[in-house]
Amino acid sequence: MLRWVVFLVIYIIIDLYAYQALKTLVRNHWVLGMYWLISIAVIGSFIGHYYGFNRREGLSNAHAYAFGFLVMVLVPKMVLLLVMFGEDVVRIPQALYRYFTEGRAAKGDYLPSRRHFISKIALGVAAIPLASIIYGIYKGRYNYKVLKYSLYFEDLPEAFDGYKLTQISDIHSGSFDDMEKVEYAVNLINEQQSDVIFFTGDIVNNKTEELVPYKNVFNKMKAQDGLFSVLGNHDYGDYVSWESEAAKHQNLEDLKALQKEIGFDLLLNESRFIERGEERLALVGVENWGTGGFKTAGDLKLASKNIAKNDFKILLSHDPTHWDKKVIQDDYHYHLTLSGHTHGMQFGIEIPGWFKWSPAKWRYKHWAGIYKEMGQYLNVNRGFGYLAFPGRVGIWPEITVIELKKGKENRS
Repeated sequence: MLRWVVFLVIYIIIDLYAYQALKTLVRNHWVLGMYWLISIAVIGSFIGHYYGFNRREGLSNAHAYAFGFLVMVLVPKMVLLLVMFGEDVVRIPQALYRYFTEGRAAKGDYLPSRRHFISKIALGVAAIPLASIIYGIYKGRYNYKVLKYSLYFEDLPEAFDGYKLTQISDIHSGSFDDMEKVEYAVNLINEQQSDVIFFTGDIVNNKTEELVPYKNVFNKMKAQDGLFSVLGNHDYGDYVSWESEAAKHQNLEDLKALQKEIGFDLLLNESRFIERGEERLALVGVENWGTGGFKTAGDLKLASKNIAKNDFKILLSHDPTHWDKKVIQDDYHYHLTLSGHTHGMQFGIEIPGWFKWSPAKWRYKHWAGIYKEMGQYLNVNRGFGYLAFPGRVGIWPEITVIELKKGKENRS
């Protein structure tokens, strides 16, 4: 209860500061009243959905939208808070100076009025995140981007020079609310005509039933060498309550079976080979392995027991912290690791080839895109779906296409 009181007090403080910017410029009582009506409705919806949250049911779309609307109004108000508080850094010392130098001559009106141009600047700046978040909720979550890379390896088998793979990750089917947009994305995947398709975990938020309506959408994905997948932290059903351990176990078994029906070869600490004549690629898939309280069911040694040290290896591992903590130090040398998990936090700024930033960087060393260390590559997919916040701002849903090339990269 205390945390809700603290949250509400902070929200009110932010609201009062934001209101000052609006009130400085607007005198219409209907507009000012609408401000408070929207503010109360948003915070009421959020508290109503999250206070006494039912862990057995898990997060619903209603919860996501309640959170989304809170973010939509709160972030611009925080911008207003920063600007208006910055003005108070000047106003308050001026008021104190007048109090001690003018005394009663100031007639009690010590605090200078807020300046119109400061409020205009504040509202103008705040409009940028407001518009971005509205777009992110309305369009951004289905704004699929195909990102293409060519990666060079001197020891790539000749038969696989030019081999093309598509990676998707973090479908989170329980969050979707537009079947046609998902169908569009699946068609976009097939248009890449890759040799193989990889999915790197989190196909649901919590329960297998979330995926059922989309079975006949995802089973349309096609690649000549097949579809391969691994489990992510959300696939185990750890974030909701179950009536029994048996029910939780059955949910996971149902999920495995449903993935098979879709056409995925689910790798559970296992390996497979893709062959071209006498040459081969080794595919290794581990269960989820993550730091910071996430499940560590992945067993790299077990998954690799049937492959040779000199095989060319592609590893599927949901959480990129696995690559940093375990994979790149392993003496087996995993040429390419494919991960997801971070979503790029669904918020950030990216100018391809120039600039990339997201709050995700404060949590994850490797949070989006291609990385290379110790002669090994990692791709962190930004995710196909979305979770909790029903949108994406600047970090768009991703379909990764990687072409494997033999030889050294020409950097000239």
